[in-house]
Amino acid sequence: MNALRSALFALALIVITPPYSLLALATLPLPRHLRYRIISGWSIAVVHLARWICGIRWRVEGLENLPREACVIVSKHQSAWETLAYQLIFPPQVLVLKRELLWIPFFGWGLALMSPIAINRSRGTAALRELARRGRERLHQGFWVVIFPEGTRVAPGTRRRYQPGGAWLAEKAGAPIVPVAHNAGLLWPRNGFLKRPGLVTVRIGAAIRPEGRRPDELTQLAEAWIESQQIELCPDS
Repeated sequence: MNALRSALFALALIVITPPYSLLALATLPLPRHLRYRIISGWSIAVVHLARWICGIRWRVEGLENLPREACVIVSKHQSAWETLAYQLIFPPQVLVLKRELLWIPFFGWGLALMSPIAINRSRGTAALRELARRGRERLHQGFWVVIFPEGTRVAPGTRRRYQPGGAWLAEKAGAPIVPVAHNAGLLWPRNGFLKRPGLVTVRIGAAIRPEGRRPDELTQLAEAWIESQQIELCPDS
């Protein structure tokens, strides 16, 4: 049954993605926020399709922790689900991502029109400076910035070294960090065709203020909170 549901879900994506990409391209002359509202409709539709077809439901804990000003979201990254669902859960946002994603037909075209911060990770410190510059611009424009500090998707129960980009941006821009943990990888595995029904829990932590803290300290605080929640959210992994 899971295989059948997953196949139907994949078919639904094939049906809706190309026409929605054409709609996304038509939004090019529009203001950034209006463009975002229209294009993010695809992500929201996919999240609902995953619920209706695959049985992937979700709940959000800690919405009261969200500040009113634009923030830097530092999140665990386990699957494609959270990159889509965050557009439903959080205020208008941009992703920090590797530039190669923008080259993917249809998906990448729409992604490019959502004002992402695409960086070349091989440039090291220069990439951090570019992240800080463009991140400040997006925050000033009213967008939140979403960054996955481990740099790639990781399976539930595992972790990689947290990169300092999100903390670097928060410190330079004077913006709070909002740490986020979840267990989406249990139901929508990374690079996995098969998806399982169940409940995804997205847990939002208290904002971490950057004043008086170095980027490495901010990274450590965010990592400690996120990983402590992951133990609870993915107990058998």
